[in-house]
Amino acid sequence: MAQVLEFKLPDLGEGLTEAEIVRWLVQVGDVVAVDQPVVEVETAKAMVEVPCPYGGVVTARFGEEGTELPVGAPLLTVAVGEPAPHTEPEGSGNVLVGYGTSDALARRRRLRPAPMATGGAGTRTPGNGTPVAGAAAGRNGTPASLVAAAIPVTALHTEGPVPVISPLVRRLAREGGVDLRQLAGSGPDGLILRADVEGVLRARTAQGNGWAEAPAAAAPAVPAASASPAPHAAGVRVPLKGVRGAVADKLSRSRREIPDATCWVDADATELMRARAAMNAAGGAKISLLALLARICTAALARFPELNSFVDMQAREIVRLDHVHLGFAAQTERGLVVPVVRDAHARDAEALSAEFARLTEAARTGTLTPGELTGGTFTLNNYGVFGVDGSTPIINHPEAAMLGVGRIVPKPWVHEGELAVRQVVQLSLTFDHRVCDGGTAGGFLRYVADCVEQPAVLLRTL
Repeated sequence: MAQVLEFKLPDLGEGLTEAEIVRWLVQVGDVVAVDQPVVEVETAKAMVEVPCPYGGVVTARFGEEGTELPVGAPLLTVAVGEPAPHTEPEGSGNVLVGYGTSDALARRRRLRPAPMATGGAGTRTPGNGTPVAGAAAGRNGTPASLVAAAIPVTALHTEGPVPVISPLVRRLAREGGVDLRQLAGSGPDGLILRADVEGVLRARTAQGNGWAEAPAAAAPAVPAASASPAPHAAGVRVPLKGVRGAVADKLSRSRREIPDATCWVDADATELMRARAAMNAAGGAKISLLALLARICTAALARFPELNSFVDMQAREIVRLDHVHLGFAAQTERGLVVPVVRDAHARDAEALSAEFARLTEAARTGTLTPGELTGGTFTLNNYGVFGVDGSTPIINHPEAAMLGVGRIVPKPWVHEGELAVRQVVQLSLTFDHRVCDGGTAGGFLRYVADCVEQPAVLLRTL
């Protein structure tokens, strides 16, 4: 007989606890092969196609496009053929971060059919009234008996452990004083999601401000999915999720944990612009301004390694790194992302230009992988492209510093004792004051400015 295996949203790595379904790549009734991508999800870091480790017939999908699911929540179920005697169904072994296939199969829960009431075309409704995806018998030539025997059933959690998977949800509830046992989850099988807890906290805040008339004791029983906006609250509410939510969390943590300071200096970039023009006029691959600034940064970090580090507060140690993975801020339609150029210190200007171009295109199309968005040790932020002169950058936690570069514009400047019109740029360095004092930060920034004003200075470090 067929065996039904449940495929759950795998751990996509780097501390991600949830993902949003962007596009289903299979339908109920489709036959899938081992490692075939079945769904495209968007995490706080990137768009990812998730492969299924089982081969068989898709019998159910969990979540519509646009739904946010926590790691560990069911994605779909697959009916596979009867395994050979004394063997387990074979997984792919080709896994995502933190998600095993073959070794974990024996522990996976088998779903057994139970009596259902008709819930309308394309859906079936179990006794608790919760709709689940129905199987389309005969699609793609699949035998109806195989599909019908494998339809999963959802059930309300009336006893036993609280239906929570995400540690983040438990922490939010604990810190907010929310009793999870009194909360009805809006996820699959009554799973309590982050949105459920945040909905209770929002309702409680609204009541505390006099925006809601319902008694406070009733707030925990209201699922977030059914909560309505506070009646007297004006304006539009935009959920902090996806890239926007990740940016908010990252910046809040940086401000909360890092005692930062900022210093800045104006520099005459006329000679740097002339050097770049001469390099590109010589033929060959074009060198970008960002690549030259990156090359200057890596040379400066070699002289001031204190700024290429992070603080381990548990061990009470500053960890200085022997490699530079250079992040750079890139604004996209999905929001701000920071792709990372691996081993930037080992690349010349031409190689840096090519990698910046590749990562920028991937950021624009939303195809950056989680690995290309994590692991940075220092960040370069060229906000001059937005037409602004300066800012005070917020450090990309857990890094120790960020260099900000403003626009390069003609300004009056004293050059060789005379007033002249020169190409001037403002450079800003925000640094973690735990890793160094102002003298080190000032020395780093002054060296960067010297290289901008006199690119020949950089030759001494090559």
